[in-house]
Amino acid sequence: MEKLVINKVILSCFLYVFLALHFSPAASQEVEDTREFAYESWSMRGPARWGMIRPEWRMCSNGTMQSPIELLDQRVRLVSSLGRLKSRYIPSNATLRNRGHDMMLKWTSNTAGFVELNRTRYYLQQSHWHSPSEHTMNGKRFDLELHLVHQSLTGQLAVIGIMYQIGAADSFLTSMEGHLMHAISNRTYQERSVGVVDPSLIKFGSRRYYKYIGSLTVPPCTQNVIWLVVREVRTVARGQVSLLHVAVNDGSDTNARPIQHVHGRTLELYTNEDVIYRRN
Repeated sequence: MEKLVINKVILSCFLYVFLALHFSPAASQEVEDTREFAYESWSMRGPARWGMIRPEWRMCSNGTMQSPIELLDQRVRLVSSLGRLKSRYIPSNATLRNRGHDMMLKWTSNTAGFVELNRTRYYLQQSHWHSPSEHTMNGKRFDLELHLVHQSLTGQLAVIGIMYQIGAADSFLTSMEGHLMHAISNRTYQERSVGVVDPSLIKFGSRRYYKYIGSLTVPPCTQNVIWLVVREVRTVARGQVSLLHVAVNDGSDTNARPIQHVHGRTLELYTNEDVIYRRN
């Protein structure tokens, strides 16, 4: 009996180590410094060559479940039994960082709330902006796309994408303008505390989501990421999009990865009945 107990303990230790290595956040999360690669197609460090810059980025070239993709209603599959998506976001301390090609707003680990899908909680880690949008919707590319990156306790990633077109100012970006202006006047790639930021102020505007399995859109291009892209397009002021570009100051007018091949993946659509929102 004692030997059996010891064997169980050893097995549990091996399992813990395997999970820790296999789902390591350091290995699966986006790079903290994006200056190593470029977005221009003509560059030797452009999107077609990301997988050759570092061995651990090879998925960017070899992966068959890469993001972004074109979201087409004509090939969407409506599924009413996907399970309910619940969100509960909490005001939490955050930092703002110029990663080199985007501005990243990063919350204190696992304290800013979560989304829940199929009884699994995915905790909000960070958000960042791409301009123009990375995903296209029925053939149309938009002016801005916000990504909310979440991670479960086992390392599974889930990203919510929100599209914006030029129009009325976005209230969440308005609340961040002072911090972005500070980033412009103090050129740095270090994280700067911006105090408490309430992620529930980010307006989704729709209870319809596209859902598919894809990847991170920046190196290391980790796959098996759950993507939930909001169907309704919101608005952002032209000056706000310009402010994001000026704050980054990378000399480029884009930080959007090109559309990737679908490779037969299923695109699903949540309906109103499948989605529940909860504020704090």
